[in-house]
Amino acid sequence: MNNTVSGLPRIPAAPRAIQKGVPLKLLLDTEAVDDLAHNLSIVNPDFDVESFRRTALNGLDELELMQRGRHIAAAMQQHLPGTYRQAVGVVLNSLTPAKTDAEEFGLAEFFYLPHSYFIAEYGIDAAHNGGDDPFEMSMSALYALTTRFTAEFAIRPFLTQLQDRTLSQIREWTGDPNPHVRRLCSEGTRPRLPWGKRVPALIANPQLTIPILETLKNDSSQYVRRSVANHLGDMAKDHPETAFEICDRWLQEGASLDLKWIIRHAMRYPAKKGNAAALKIKSAAKAK
Repeated sequence: MNNTVSGLPRIPAAPRAIQKGVPLKLLLDTEAVDDLAHNLSIVNPDFDVESFRRTALNGLDELELMQRGRHIAAAMQQHLPGTYRQAVGVVLNSLTPAKTDAEEFGLAEFFYLPHSYFIAEYGIDAAHNGGDDPFEMSMSALYALTTRFTAEFAIRPFLTQLQDRTLSQIREWTGDPNPHVRRLCSEGTRPRLPWGKRVPALIANPQLTIPILETLKNDSSQYVRRSVANHLGDMAKDHPETAFEICDRWLQEGASLDLKWIIRHAMRYPAKKGNAAALKIKSAAKAK
């Protein structure tokens, strides 16, 4: 059953958490394709709904969730008008309202996985945009997307291919009032982001993202602080000494209770392995 009235953007209803025995791929099924076609047709009355449906549904049953996201994104690119700039404009205008609270998204928002792939696949190369640089438009699209679903996966190709420009934009976003945007800054640059493509430079050089963690370590949102903790925990797996130095410095500077939680969370992996430095830091970061 659709969750909005006809004429407004809609997404299929879904539980907040994974249900045992229910494949995740069903989040992108016929109903999702129908709702996507509906949303795009509201913005662009000339959008060929039936042709898009045939393309998007062709072979969909055999695919898993992430494959379905990429497959539907390719159908969007085939049937949306003109250049990437024109097409992504239609996509952005078809979105449901942005979210400003810090609550984590549920499963329903995976409806926007194809949108994520669309930006990542077609929003980097100028060849998809009539020869014009699509970077700024793509950054605007990622900003909009992360307030409906997440852009942590879609931003990874930009970090790989356009590292300096993307990191510069991310550093600017660390001061954004929306917690979903601030979380993207930490989560999207995680060295070992679950489900995310590896960005070799982020694993090799932790100095690239330390300024982001420094800015967000005392964020007002626990949602954002948890991402900082996970990011620092990733760093501790590849560059433990760097992570230890950061945590120790934060403690010496007078870490708050919230920051001590980040430190303890980040030290879980090396502490579990019996690392003496991690155990010492984790003990020093106990709430008092």
